[in-house]
Formats: sequence, C-alpha cells, structure tokens
Amino acid sequence: MLRRTILKSVAAAAIVATTALTANAEITGPVSYIIPFGPGGESDISARLQQPFFKDKFGQELVVSYQPGGGGAVGWATLNGLNGDGQTIMGINLPHIIIQPAQKDVGYTTEGVNAFYMFHFTPDAIVVKADSPYQSLQDLIDDAKANPGAVTMSGSGKASANHLAQIKFDKMAGTTTTYVPFKGTGAAVTALLGGQVKAEWGYTTVGAKQGDAVRMLAVAMEERHPLFPDVPTFKELGFDMVGGAYRGIALPASASAETRQLWSDMIGEINADPEFRQKMLDGGFAMLDVDAAGMEAFMKARVEEYLADAREAGLLQ
Repeated sequence: MLRRTILKSVAAAAIVATTALTANAEITGPVSYIIPFGPGGESDISARLQQPFFKDKFGQELVVSYQPGGGGAVGWATLNGLNGDGQTIMGINLPHIIIQPAQKDVGYTTEGVNAFYMFHFTPDAIVVKADSPYQSLQDLIDDAKANPGAVTMSGSGKASANHLAQIKFDKMAGTTTTYVPFKGTGAAVTALLGGQVKAEWGYTTVGAKQGDAVRMLAVAMEERHPLFPDVPTFKELGFDMVGGAYRGIALPASASAETRQLWSDMIGEINADPEFRQKMLDGGFAMLDVDAAGMEAFMKARVEEYLADAREAGLLQ
C-alpha cells in the first residue's frame, strides 16, 4: 500500500511539474512558422492545415513564411540564431537534418536541432503524368535498362528521402536513372507536369493533391494506401522498399524547457484532433506522434537507420 501511495505521489508530482513548466511559458502574439523550402510542398501543405486549428485552439495566428535553399540547410543553419522566446518555430525534415551534416559542414548539426515534435510522414512513391507511356513500374524499369541515364526523375533536394529512394531503387532494380533535385516537392511536381522530367520520386501526397493529372506506379508502404487501393506497393512488385520522409517542428536552441514543453503540448493537441487527422489522411499523409519526451529515442533510431542507408548508397565517405 505504501509503495502504491508513493508511486501515485511521484506521478502526481510529475504532472504538477509539467503543468508548472508550461504555465511559465506562453504565446503572446502571432507565431512565425518558417518552412525551409519553397511553397507548395508537403511541409507547406501540412503547415497550412495546422494554421486554422492553431488559431481555433490557442487564439493566435501561425504566419507561414519560406526560406528555401540547400535542400533546407539554409533555413536550418539560421535556426539557432533566432529568438528562442517561442514566437518562432521552423519545420524540420528527415532524413535531411541527419544526412546533410554528415556529408559536410552545412552550418548546423543534427544534435543542435531542437526538435520538439514529429507529426507525420509521407510514403515514397514514383509518380508520372497521366499521359505518360509508363503504365506500370515495369514499363519504367524496362526503359531505364534499355536507355541508361535517360529516365530523368525529379525530387525534393539532395540527400533527401527522395534522393535516397532513387539510389536504393536503382540498386534493387538494376537500373540507372538520373535524379534531378529541386527546391521542394512543389517545384519537383511542377517539373514533372511541365515535361522537364519523365517521372518523379515523390510521395502519396502528390497523388492526393494532383488527382487525375498524375499516376502513381508504386508506393513504399507495407500495405496499399487507402486513398489509392489500385496502386501497388513496391513490396508487392518484388522490391523491399518501405519508407519516406518524416516532418516535424523545432525551436531555436535557446528556447527554455518550459517553451519546448508548451509547444510539444500544443502540436500534440492539434495532432490529436480527429478533424485534423482526417484532413491529413485525406491529403495522403500518414500520422505520427513523437513528442518532446520521445524525441531523443526516436532521433537515435533514425540516425542509425539513415546513416547506414546513406553509406550504402555512397552518399557518405
């Protein structure tokens, strides 16, 4: 009985401590939400979906702005120079913030990114225009084998989830395709629709947004996406590929523990909203809930996974 009483007391104290932490931090005006890519990509889309829910729940505006360059590195290199009062947050992406610093000095380190929530991921997918001669994944593979390097594929940035997927797939399929990086998924889609490339390494979200204008040849999921029951998984077609891009949010390193906990709680509350979750799923996203408390373990596992993949792909020395 005494042990149970002590445990209850400890749990209650933890709740009080967490409440006290968040009580000492507050959001006092419009929040600057910086997306380190151009407009139109998944980071932008998800931020726009969060905006009205943030306003409704917390009474403040999320003002989205863009700082593209270097596959996100330009923005992340400036993050820790910003004010840590909680009025500025920045979108973060995996594997970008792990692979980029491992390749070279990009002005920031993985450990220095003060991530407080990972809220969704997007499964990799090969996407073509609706009028593409590629009716199936095998059609693309056959062309790539017959014409090495001639199959051009757009994607979001270098050393990104798209880039890793392209390298991994070429190795599995025995093909040689040409990856063309763009500043965000929006630009990569524009290149596809404009006929600048033959295909795109995109995500299920591209299929959801573009509708009948595009066709997905395969998705990197364990099971077919509910929005696209007719699109096979890579695994169904004989390629053991399951993955995509994780997206979350970070604060400047100078932000207090109270501010970090407050933001973790707020984004968690939005992520738990059934209406928000449905909008995300309808957009082709897959939900994820990694809060401030779980971030260290989550990032450790992702670092090990992505660095191993990058070394095998030849992206690291």
